[in-house]
Parts: sequence; C-alpha cells; structure tokens
Amino acid sequence: MHKSGLTELEVVLAVARRQSFRAAALELEMSTSAVSSAVANLEARLGTRLFHRTTRSVSLTQAGRQFAGQVEPAVKQIRDAMAAVNDRQATPTGTLRINSSLGAALMAFQPVMAEYLRRHPGMTLDLVTEGRMLDIVAEGFDAGLRPGPLVPRDMIRVPLGPDVPMVVVGSPQYFARVPRPETLADLARHQCIRARLPSGAPSPWDFVRKGKPVHVDVPGALILDAPLLMREAVLGHLGLAQLAEWYVAADLADGRVEQVLAGDMAPYPGLCLYYSGHRHVPAGLRALIDLVHERRSDPGL
Repeated sequence: MHKSGLTELEVVLAVARRQSFRAAALELEMSTSAVSSAVANLEARLGTRLFHRTTRSVSLTQAGRQFAGQVEPAVKQIRDAMAAVNDRQATPTGTLRINSSLGAALMAFQPVMAEYLRRHPGMTLDLVTEGRMLDIVAEGFDAGLRPGPLVPRDMIRVPLGPDVPMVVVGSPQYFARVPRPETLADLARHQCIRARLPSGAPSPWDFVRKGKPVHVDVPGALILDAPLLMREAVLGHLGLAQLAEWYVAADLADGRVEQVLAGDMAPYPGLCLYYSGHRHVPAGLRALIDLVHERRSDPGL
C-alpha cells in the first residue's frame, strides 16, 4: 500500500468493508500483522474498541460503526484531493483496480489491457476476475468490465466494441451419436451445456426468429460459469453450447467443433468498461477510457 498519511484510517475502513483482517491486508497490500497493529494503535489512542473480534468473525462495535461512518466521507475527500494533484502529472502512476468476468477479461486483455500497460509503465493493473456481480465502489474497485446488459444503470459505461457474434456448436463425435438440430424445437432432444447467470440461475439461449428475439430454456445436465469450461465440455463431446464465436473460432476453422442453427443466432451485446460518475476519476482510469475511445475510433490500432 502506498503511504498516504491516512494509513490507520484506511486500514480501519478496509477491515470494516471486508469484515476480515486478512482480506483487508490483501486489499491494502500489507501484512495481516501490520493491519492488526494499525487497528490496535488507533483503538489505543481513541480509548475504545472499534471491532468485535472472534476466531471466526470481525464486526464493528457501535462506536466503530459511528467512527467509520463519520470518517469515510472525509477520507474519500482527501483521497480525491490527492488524486486530483496526481492527475497533474504528465504520466499516470499508481494502481488501477478493475473487476471483470473471466470471459470479458480474456476478450479485452490483448487489445486493451496489454496496450494500456505498454503505454503507461508507471501504472499497476490489478485485474480481479469472478463470475458474480458486485458493487465495484463498495468493494474498492475503480472500474468494472462486463457485457453491456449486466452493467448497473447508475454507472457510466464506455463500450469497448461492437456486439459479439454468437454460435451454437457441438463436436463431430457428439453429432455422430445425436442428429444435428435443424430447428429450435430440436434442442429439447439434446444435451445443452448451459451458462450460469450472475444470479445463479442457468441462462436461456437467445435466438432471433423473423426479426424478433426468442429465448429458449434448453435442457442439459451440465451448468458452468466460465465460457472456457463450456468450450472444454464441447470438445469433450458432452453436448451443445452457445458461446461467443471468439472462444471457438480456431476450433471451427480446424473442424474440432461444428456450428448449427446459424440462421437463428442473435448477437450478444458487446463489452463495456464502467465506473461510478459520483466520484473523482483518477488519471489512470482516465487514460484507460481514452485508450478505449481511441481504439473504437480507429479499430486498426
């Protein structure tokens, strides 16, 4: 963690947010003992305990809740003031924390993230991938990366690119056992490898018929939360999967998988970088936003 003159206050807020000394230490890039010591030192000066501690949990005391609630806005104002001064530097420095699904990170890494690091060697990119949606502000992230429909409405979104072509694919070995589906109704007789939505429910498959969207609740014995795992399941001859073409383009070209129902496919809305409009945009995030806009205006980059 970079020294900011607010270390003990930032430590207390991180422990309150994470409800864990260890998780706060990971977020702040400190040792757990240093986090514990910072909290203990502040408690000693205040003359009161800020946290209830047991072997299994950490929670704020009543005094701790009052203290954190009053301190957090002030710490945010000071952080923003320090960030505004840092923005005057010609070269962005510091850490940019982004939360993303694994699939979104893979799609964006080479064209955007890798180029960002090449352009801004003073920046550290902390890219956290997970399937669940979370409050990026409450969890301490500068920005998120998700498909457009998943971006919360109160966030500012920056599209990374066009809609993503989708395909339904199966392996030749699977089709040797089961006839290829010719209509959407035929999917009822297939093993369909389904994706898990952030809500935990299996995702329906989306198609277009006569210009209108059609959602099909397909059957299947396998539900996965990562497109790369779905690709592996298809290559393992376990059934059909609906995936972004990006994941299986090489497999289609090499004949390892075959596409079906091509005339009924609906594209999936493209990826968006998103961030809160209610707080200061640090120089590192502004540089990433500028890069995304630059790439959209000149796809040849």
